[in-house]
Amino acid sequence: MAPLLLEALGQTAYMVLITLAAGGVVGLALGIGLYVTRSGNLLANRATFTILNLGVNIVRPIPFIIFLVALGPLTKLVTGRIIGIEAFTFAMCFMAAFVFSRLVEQNLLSIDPGVVEAARAMGASPLRIILTVLIPEALAPLILGYTFLFVGVLDMSAIGGYLGAGGLGDVAIVYGYQQYDWAVTATVVVIIVIIVQLVQWLGNSLAKRALRR
Repeated sequence: MAPLLLEALGQTAYMVLITLAAGGVVGLALGIGLYVTRSGNLLANRATFTILNLGVNIVRPIPFIIFLVALGPLTKLVTGRIIGIEAFTFAMCFMAAFVFSRLVEQNLLSIDPGVVEAARAMGASPLRIILTVLIPEALAPLILGYTFLFVGVLDMSAIGGYLGAGGLGDVAIVYGYQQYDWAVTATVVVIIVIIVQLVQWLGNSLAKRALRR
């Protein structure tokens, strides 16, 4: 099973890393947008905030397996197909962006408003405040939020087999559960647990360093 597991691990890594990169960046932008357009904030705009907030509230509660089906037409328009690893990864990026955006917004809301007001009083532009005040102040919680996102994305990747994307979840189901080979399922579970523990340790370590600064 070693070659099969290595191939599945590569497929999972492909889906997870691309989703973390694309979904993480878009989610950060959306989360910042939600924060700064709130009433009384840097770029307060009720219409923009309402649209962003409504979009997040609509997408986040949808179970991912249903979201895959609902996003099918857009997935085909962007990737040219509705099955395969590229199509599945696109759907993961889309969902991850909306999930992470709420985490970003919540972490930014915990920042002392006085810090932002002090920067505004000194004449700093909104972009400068975002880059030099908001993100640095919320860096540790954002790192932990990104770690949480990794675990969620890894969970989403487990159903990649349903759209022909492969991955560790597909091996556990097809070669383990469906063939009653519990050793395969247990091996996949151990691999996933080890990956999550390593990423959690890394996230906690980086967050502690950020807090010390």
